[in-house]
Amino acid sequence: MSHRLHIGFFDDEHALLDAARECRQREIPISDVVSPYPVHGLDDVLGIKRSRLPWITLIGGAIGLAIGLGFQYWSTAGNWPINVGGKPFDSLPAFIPVAFEMTILIGGLSTVFFLFMRSCLWPGKKVDDGLELTTDNCHALVLEQKDAAFLESDFDDLFKRHGAVESRQAMTEVKL
Repeated sequence: MSHRLHIGFFDDEHALLDAARECRQREIPISDVVSPYPVHGLDDVLGIKRSRLPWITLIGGAIGLAIGLGFQYWSTAGNWPINVGGKPFDSLPAFIPVAFEMTILIGGLSTVFFLFMRSCLWPGKKVDDGLELTTDNCHALVLEQKDAAFLESDFDDLFKRHGAVESRQAMTEVKL
């Protein structure tokens, strides 16, 4: 089964927000919104829930803290205890700088890894056909025409009314 996609390119983010807001009110299915930078308020207009990525960062940071403290304790008190000036082997204040750095390192790496995995991004990924303008300074609103309730001219009128620079039409194959 195939669907028609209607793509409108906007050079102003406020026009993009207004067009997306009208599409939500008229119950036109929005397939995607592509932007070269984050647009404030777009997630509210599209009804996107808050990200769970901060939880991944917290879990990664806790794992990094445990690895940092555990490795230092194991290496100084368990595997190779050295008496340095009569100080205790398991001196927690001495472990804090390395444990802090491990918390930041593992938390940050896990955040980046899961963000790329969730967003389906990887180095060298090609831009989808028809969305080349979004890498420069344009925003794209991709609408899906599932049925004949809206004509092609309705989509073009919607885009022009909100100040779209260009509008295109594409076909996509949907696998069931």
